[in-house]
Amino acid sequence: MIGTSLSGVTFVSVPGTVGNMVNGGYGAFGYFQVILGYIIGYMVIAFVLIPLYYKLNLTSIYHYLEIRLSRESYKTGALFFIISRLFGATARLYLVINVLQIFILDQMGIPFVLTTAIILAMILLYTWKGGVKTIVYTDTLQTSFMLLGLVICLVYILSEMNIGMVDAFQRMSDHQYLHIFDTNVLNKSFFLKNIIGGAVIAITMTGMDQEMMQKNISVKRMQDSQKNILTFTGTLVIVNLLFLVLGGLLYLYMIDKGAIYENKSFLFENKNIIGDDLFPSVALFHLPPALGIIFIIALISALFPSADGALTALTSSFCIDILGIHRRKELTEEQQKRTRMSVHLSFAVVFLLCILLFKWIDNKSIIGVILDLAGYTYGPLLGLFAFGILTKRVINKGYGVTIICLAAPACSYLLGKNAASIFNGYQIGFEMLLINGIMTFIGLWIYSKKAN
Repeated sequence: MIGTSLSGVTFVSVPGTVGNMVNGGYGAFGYFQVILGYIIGYMVIAFVLIPLYYKLNLTSIYHYLEIRLSRESYKTGALFFIISRLFGATARLYLVINVLQIFILDQMGIPFVLTTAIILAMILLYTWKGGVKTIVYTDTLQTSFMLLGLVICLVYILSEMNIGMVDAFQRMSDHQYLHIFDTNVLNKSFFLKNIIGGAVIAITMTGMDQEMMQKNISVKRMQDSQKNILTFTGTLVIVNLLFLVLGGLLYLYMIDKGAIYENKSFLFENKNIIGDDLFPSVALFHLPPALGIIFIIALISALFPSADGALTALTSSFCIDILGIHRRKELTEEQQKRTRMSVHLSFAVVFLLCILLFKWIDNKSIIGVILDLAGYTYGPLLGLFAFGILTKRVINKGYGVTIICLAAPACSYLLGKNAASIFNGYQIGFEMLLINGIMTFIGLWIYSKKAN
């Protein structure tokens, strides 16, 4: 679960956020506001959602929507999971592939498309036969290498700068890197927005995500599943905090080497190094070759755990929730297997197309893109589950549910684009997911009726 949650985005993008807009807006240790929200969200998962899933003995968590609301709600929920996980997983995969491409493979003349195709083929090879069991073992090994790379880089940079952690924190404080809470209510990074947004993101991207929850609901006892979530929460907080510390150390290291901070950018050797470019630039060009190799190993180790699990979960969800192959008794076991393999291969092709789309967009802070996308794609899931849990109303038959779940993100997008002009400079941040969920909830309320 740690490997799936962190991915290359945490490894590259979180350290880079420390130097972004230090004197206002989202930067410094401001991302820790979101992590504090995660803690709240994971508590909701452990003590509200997991007991619900175990009580109903679910294989796919979206079956809850069928049991409680309607078959159309179930199909719609599964569809939004597929869309959400597809874009989230490919954005994470793109970040790591792009780093490898820019800093290593471009010099070798290998095109980006070929790099992406080879990596996807590697993922296909070991998920094709082994399935979830293979993923559990490989993800554990890969995540261990990623975290080992993090610790080695931290220790080396402290040693190279000849300072201890106390002195490092003092220097980070002098540069305002330890600043966490943004108290300007108009900013996207206002602390309440980030904490609430982080809580809702955790609830939806973990508790309402089939890929993440299938790891928990497969545990035999509910109490052990809850322990898993609580242990995961503590570990995730510590690891993210270490990545933020690493980001602060990397910026201090650059300053010691002559980098200049101006116009919200770090200029070093006539290059603008900020955001996602920070860690790769320092690791590959300014640290010893051995550290560069460790960085590459850790980065590749961060790549696979989020991608392989997503590909398998998308295949599983599409076959079970959308195609319903387990309910079609006319299909033989061999025919079901062929269908699963065809869907698996098709999603690999879709992954390739989505990664090329992110390459075309070329954003410098992919973690912001992922969280923004989550606000639109996970909002309907939040609305559906909240409506089922918090009300006793009955949904009318038909695909009005689907229309509502498509309309809510569209209305949220328009609101987000015009919020500053409508609300006197107020910018919508991570609370977009909550707004989207509330719009979905209101639409479902209108479309429903009182239960007998």
